[in-house]
Amino acid sequence: MTKILRSNFFESKNTAKIAQNLLGKFLVRRSRKKTVAYMITEVEAYCGLEDKASHAHKGKTKRNEPMFGSADHWYVYLIYGMYQMLNIVTSPKNYPAAILIRGLEGASGPGKLTKKLKINNFLNNKKAVPKNGLWIEDRGVKIKNIDIKKSARIGVDYAGPVWSKKKLRFFI
Repeated sequence: MTKILRSNFFESKNTAKIAQNLLGKFLVRRSRKKTVAYMITEVEAYCGLEDKASHAHKGKTKRNEPMFGSADHWYVYLIYGMYQMLNIVTSPKNYPAAILIRGLEGASGPGKLTKKLKINNFLNNKKAVPKNGLWIEDRGVKIKNIDIKKSARIGVDYAGPVWSKKKLRFFI
């Protein structure tokens, strides 16, 4: 049974729980009449204004504006001038939270997966639905809690000793 994840799946202030629930779901990309799907295997949660590792920590900017928008929209940004990062916005409008999709089956690393799926800023602030060419599906894969690993997020030392150590990276 395949089910497209809709906004009600993402509308919660418990971004860490949503992130864990994304493991085993499928990121689906359609371009030029070709559709591919890969299981999500690694994610990181960024949880509101208080999260010092979040782009939203210092308030709303042109770059992070999608994080303050509606759940189930994409937040895509360029890092190091060469890698696109793909995030799905969670939480109610005006509460900035998002989940970075770090890994898929067959594509380890957020820059590699966006390159593989030809994801760019065109998708920024677009709804995660088939008509926009990128969405997430539940295909019935169940990941047991015991199989979910947790660690500190990668590359967020700037967030200080508390937020850089929070175990908000989840992977299988």
